[in-house]
Amino acid sequence: MTKAGSLYIIPNTLGGESIQDIIPQEVILQASEIRHFIVENLKSSRRLLRKMDRQFPIDESMFIEMNKRSTEQDTMKGLHWLIEGHDVGVISDAGCACVADPGADIVSLAHSQKIAVIPFVGPSSILLSLMGSGFSGQNFSFHGYLPKDRKERIRTLKTYEFDSRKKGYTQIFMDTPYRNMNVLEDLLNELADHTQLCIASNITLHNQRIRTMSVEDWRENAYDLSKSPCVFLIGSDF
Repeated sequence: MTKAGSLYIIPNTLGGESIQDIIPQEVILQASEIRHFIVENLKSSRRLLRKMDRQFPIDESMFIEMNKRSTEQDTMKGLHWLIEGHDVGVISDAGCACVADPGADIVSLAHSQKIAVIPFVGPSSILLSLMGSGFSGQNFSFHGYLPKDRKERIRTLKTYEFDSRKKGYTQIFMDTPYRNMNVLEDLLNELADHTQLCIASNITLHNQRIRTMSVEDWRENAYDLSKSPCVFLIGSDF
């Protein structure tokens, strides 16, 4: 009987060109040995693999895309690779797959077949932002993307503020870069002056910023977030 392969969750950068200071060398070496991949975006994943190894045999490797257009058959094909004995790598567009990014479905299927799941060390914008915020890292909630509708978004932000003040939990959320300034406007207009807000932008890049201030201070010191990937955090008062 053929021994099943292992499912490896391969880290990506958070947008920078260099990987040497972001992804451990041992991870790069192990990922370079895999030839079957489930990826969020084919082009960017091939680029990552070539950054890891300039001689990486792209043409000899097999890829399945995981996105909104993917079907159950696509996911099952990945599972069949594993059952046939192939190691399979999962790559999302940025940071860690399966956390605020696709990949959880194939991981769940792998567990259902008692296939080993091996997450590799890599950058998580969520955890790096939390680490740099000064807020509680013992109790926190990550909520993913905010609602698109403005009224619902404001209602959601007020709920995060209330939960942070009432329970002491750090509230972590994000949005797409083109909506960042709308989110910032709502945060500064709708939250209380003393509420503590952290904005972490361009994590791991040369222009990274992590700033924690009261909403009142942010009103005087806000800056342009419109083209920057950002993580927002609401924390308890100091």
